[in-house]
Amino acid sequence: MTRNIIPYIIAALVILAAGCSKFDEINTNPDKPTHVTSGMLATKLILNITKDDISSQKSFLYNFMLSKYVAWSEFPEASQYNKFGRTSFDGLVILNNVPQMVRYATDEGKHNAYKGLGHFLRAWKFFQLTMQVGDMPYSEALKGESDNVINPKYDTQKEVFMGILTELDSADVLFSKAASFDGDPVYNGNAAKWRKLANSFQLKVLINLYRKAGDTDLKVKERFQQIVSARPVFESNADNFALKYSDKAGQKYPFFKENNQFIIYNMLTTTLIDQLKTLQDRRLFYYAKPSPVEITGGKTANDWTAYKGIDAAAVYSDLSKVASSKDFSAMNERYTEIPQGEPFCLLSFAQLKFILAEGAARGWITGAENYYKQGITAAMEFVAGNTPDDARFHHNMKIDAASIQTYLAGPDVAFGATLAEQVEQIAVQQYLATFLHAPNNGYYEYRRTGYPALPVNPASNQNTMPDRIPRRWLYPQKELDYNGEHVKAAISTQYGGNDDANVDMWILKD
Repeated sequence: MTRNIIPYIIAALVILAAGCSKFDEINTNPDKPTHVTSGMLATKLILNITKDDISSQKSFLYNFMLSKYVAWSEFPEASQYNKFGRTSFDGLVILNNVPQMVRYATDEGKHNAYKGLGHFLRAWKFFQLTMQVGDMPYSEALKGESDNVINPKYDTQKEVFMGILTELDSADVLFSKAASFDGDPVYNGNAAKWRKLANSFQLKVLINLYRKAGDTDLKVKERFQQIVSARPVFESNADNFALKYSDKAGQKYPFFKENNQFIIYNMLTTTLIDQLKTLQDRRLFYYAKPSPVEITGGKTANDWTAYKGIDAAAVYSDLSKVASSKDFSAMNERYTEIPQGEPFCLLSFAQLKFILAEGAARGWITGAENYYKQGITAAMEFVAGNTPDDARFHHNMKIDAASIQTYLAGPDVAFGATLAEQVEQIAVQQYLATFLHAPNNGYYEYRRTGYPALPVNPASNQNTMPDRIPRRWLYPQKELDYNGEHVKAAISTQYGGNDDANVDMWILKD
């Protein structure tokens, strides 16, 4: 389900308008709950992991340059050419609002809802960061005020994942006993929807732990099986964890053309375009525009051969020549011409189906082929359902039920016989489904599975090891400056004392 977020942003701004000194007073004086409510804090927290994490205009595409969907012709971009810098833990600070959000709940049902939301938000935030660096503060994080822990210790990545799984288990239980709640721009306070999200997200966490399936503490397979058999998860695209945009100031699609001088620089890559063409996947006509050179030469917009990608790893001088020639495919106009664009999914029903398909392929549950087909169907229905019936946006190659069935029966789409074939197909289909969704998911899935193969060119690669794509980000500079003892110990334990972007963290090791 998606919601218009305008009323919730206004509520969040009320909090900011109070000023820092008043905010401190509100958060320490339970006798004045009328100045801030659980709903207002919930809005701020939810928007932080949705709207605040979705950049606009050029920055919107950085994550998709890293995942090699998009190349950039303005000038060489670090994301496209694999230059990884230091990450930041600053985004954790907002979680200090979680206890206040829970405290101001007006009854038990809402208390359970806000507490469950808090566990989910913590799990989401810590998952994103540990996926970037490995070991990090968890058990002592955010305890500066409550326990005077200024320099939190680093937990191992296994311990962080154990904590994430526990938080998501708690969220499931609390949401099962929760009432509807205020301040929710995504699901309109529907606790049942949030429960589905918490469980669907835990399945995503667990599939990332597949190399640790034999760990008796984590119980990866057992947890996966229990969720699938006994807990609610996403049931349709209506459950997608997504933001819906509108034709109102400040609420338009992140790459809409208004005041966006950067719409002329995007180039879709061969990694995306060639895969779509090989599979005869009609999403090509929804994702891309045909090469204007091919159209001038007499081809029609519904001709598969009119679409041409650019090698994302091409040296910039060569890429510039292609850009100048105009003989390439750019993003479809539906991303720039429609103010409301399409809902931006951070975790979708289609992704869930691909996660289930992989879990089944690995023998944790049954039904791999059905889940795989359901994931493809959900992804295609999402695209078709969120695109106006205009030839500019589908180039007269509309996706419908019949075309989906034809696609599923195609020789390159039909489910493979071996685990290796199945994992590759699932990963490729998830890659195609998350074009301009789920930031960095394409990179993470490539890092985890090796699929789809992302191009590497030593002549253009800005990684310190030019023959590969980095495996992680570096630790924050603030940690080195202010928590040096703990971060240096973590670097020593994991990476031999060298904060190296090309060394595997625990989750990536067999």
